[in-house]
Amino acid sequence: MQTITLSLWVVGLLVLLALAFDFMNGFHDAANSIATVVSTGVLKPHQAVAMAAAFNFIAVFIFHLKVAATIGKGTVDPAIIDHTVIFGALVGAIAWNVITWFYGIPSSSSHALIGGLVGAAMAKSGTAALMGDGLIKTVVFIFLSPLFGFLLGSLMMLAVSWMFFRVSPARVDRLFRRLQLISAGLYSLGHGGNDAQKTIGIIWMLLISSGYASQADAMPPFWVVLLCYLAIGCGTLFGGWRIVKTMGQKITKLRPVGGFCAETGGAVTLFLASFFGIPVSTTHTITGAIVGVGATRKLSAVRWGVAGRIVWAWVLTIPAAALMSAGAWWLGTFLF
Repeated sequence: MQTITLSLWVVGLLVLLALAFDFMNGFHDAANSIATVVSTGVLKPHQAVAMAAAFNFIAVFIFHLKVAATIGKGTVDPAIIDHTVIFGALVGAIAWNVITWFYGIPSSSSHALIGGLVGAAMAKSGTAALMGDGLIKTVVFIFLSPLFGFLLGSLMMLAVSWMFFRVSPARVDRLFRRLQLISAGLYSLGHGGNDAQKTIGIIWMLLISSGYASQADAMPPFWVVLLCYLAIGCGTLFGGWRIVKTMGQKITKLRPVGGFCAETGGAVTLFLASFFGIPVSTTHTITGAIVGVGATRKLSAVRWGVAGRIVWAWVLTIPAAALMSAGAWWLGTFLF
């Protein structure tokens, strides 16, 4: 009985740590959902985060848990997962998120978590612990998701420019100020639907490894799903304002029509990724879409130096989080 009680305490603490990461994910990535709608002046910051948080949670009723299954059973061999691996993965991911938030760098919480899993798993069992198919799919979409965002954002901007060629700028601005409310809601829906599931997958891993769930279970417990969507929504509600400025103002100057095109292009990418169970980065997706919208005006409309620094953060996220999580795993072997 004492062993079970100790195990319950450890599992409970790690579930809380996972929910803290989920909260940090929403807090860190709130900029992805609200930066465009705030920078264009369509909504005030507190209105934007309230709307984004609501749509983050509403996603629980819309998306299947395919991304959670990819994280929970498709990235690292479940046989080597234990509480120290989960601890290392979460600590590494949270540490990287805090560092990038402090410096206002829009890095990917999703890839920080995946890097954390990889680093902790390799520290314990070497490369044999990694599952190639799931990781390759994730790594490929590091490059494809911003490209899809770029392509869809720029194509939408070109289509809208052609359709409203003879309409006065003032009328276009009024119309897209309203439409941007819809596009921002859709992007927040996609953000919640893809990102909350990553933490669901981590907690599912933990419950399976500790014997509180079965590897044969097709779905994680509903309480896990509900808590993860609530946590990411609460994180979004507090907003990561340092990153909002980078995303909404420093990459390119956006008007409501550009914000609408960027958010819609990004939302379509996230919806497709969630449908196919691919854990993509909402940060990469919306950044690509914003750059695509800016590039349709002229290449000089994009601040390529800022975009380049963001890309470097993307490149470094997985190895940096992996390195920190390996150290956290080593610490966890002493703590637990």
